This record gives sequence, structure tokens and C-alpha cells, in this order.
Amino acid sequence: MASFKIEGGHKLNGTITPQGAKNEALQILCAVLLTPEKVTIHNIPDIIDINKLIFILGELGVKIEKLGKNSYSFQADEINLAYLESPEFKRDGSSLRGSITVSYTHLTLPTIYSV
Repeated sequence: MASFKIEGGHKLNGTITPQGAKNEALQILCAVLLTPEKVTIHNIPDIIDINKLIFILGELGVKIEKLGKNSYSFQADEINLAYLESPEFKRDGSSLRGSITVSYTHLTLPTIYSV
């Protein structure tokens, strides 16, 4: 069995850079849809769900600029809402649909499942 030996009396020092939290980052990214102004966001985690949402925002017409590692600017001044009813969005955005539509509560999205 593996174990750790912990010795007290030693001062800890050093630095770490915490990675952004996925769920909060998804909400913040969706908030760029609420303004036509340019929005800059730092500390965006480089993970699949986040990258998928950034891709979808681009497909919606959001102008995206990668500024550096984990930093982007977004400008949602020309949104293509028709994309939300496209087969591409059904395919690419199904797991993120709730996050995106929060910003546009007046939309009616196509039903995926029928009962």
C-alpha cells in the first residue's frame, strides 16, 4: 500500500496558477451574448467542453480572438440566431444547449425528443 510521510516544521513556499473552473467558465462565456461590446476573458480552462462552446459561439457569429494562453476576446455584435435551429447546432451543441439559450429566452428551439 502506498503512503505519504508528512514531516512538520517546514515552511511551505512557491507559486501555483489555479486553472479556471469549467462550470463557471461556461456561464461566463455564454454571457458574452448579452452585449455587443468587446469582452475579454482570462483564465479560460483549455478543456473539451469549453473549446466546444467557443467553437459554437463562433458559429453563432461571435467574433473571437485568442489573445494568449487561456485568454480570449469576444464580440457578439452580429449574432446569427438561425444557427440555433440548424442541423449543425443539433449535432455540435446538444450538450451545451441550456447554457446558450439562457441568454435568449425568447427563442423556441426545435424538439429533439418526441414522446
